[in-house]
Amino acid sequence: MTDNLFTGPWKLISGEFHYSDGKITFPWGENPGGLIIYTSEGYISAQIMTAGRPDFASKDHMRGTDAEIRAAFEGYQAYYGTYDIDTTAGIVNHRVTGSVFPNLIGHNLKRYYEFSGNRLTLRTPPMKMGGSTVTGVLVWERF
Repeated sequence: MTDNLFTGPWKLISGEFHYSDGKITFPWGENPGGLIIYTSEGYISAQIMTAGRPDFASKDHMRGTDAEIRAAFEGYQAYYGTYDIDTTAGIVNHRVTGSVFPNLIGHNLKRYYEFSGNRLTLRTPPMKMGGSTVTGVLVWERF
């Protein structure tokens, strides 16, 4: 793979879920943190987190309470793998080889993409969630 418009690091500007009834939610809060890196060799690494996650009282990452561990896990999403681009369809495929959420490993995450200036918007295909249809919309800005 060669350099392309994706290549390089991007910081997360916003992360939203758009519901079919028009509702919009912010799964990682209104000011999430995140970094996605695409390499010219075809690798991807993506991380998203809720800002302001609470510290573990014990200051030991192996000794968190159940509530602390749950908040840390639910407020963080990360995966890595390879990617390819279908410019005709406007799709970037993220093939997950490792993830904090084991169920993603081995899956292809299809994302519709759009570039605007120094921003990249990635949209998920519509997905069922809690009885509704939801589209994830992530806006990234080039560093």
